Amino acid sequence: MDPERQREIARKGGKSVPPERRSFSQNTDLAAKAGQKGGRNVDPAKRSFSQDRELASAAGAKGGAASHKPGVVKSV
Repeated sequence: MDPERQREIARKGGKSVPPERRSFSQNTDLAAKAGQKGGRNVDPAKRSFSQDRELASAAGAKGGAASHKPGVVKSV
């Protein structure tokens, strides 16, 4: 699929629910518990970031760079 088309579809999904209805943005404890639960359901041998420190570091740097680009508005 064309990357621009993918972004267009993803934007629609993000806009379909108003911010006040997004449970994880309203309840950080709920979000934390969901993340922990999801992490426990993955076999430790298949947790790529825990197995490959360089991969985790690269992903973190990429995410950090993307969130600090000029003109990018991050919704909370």
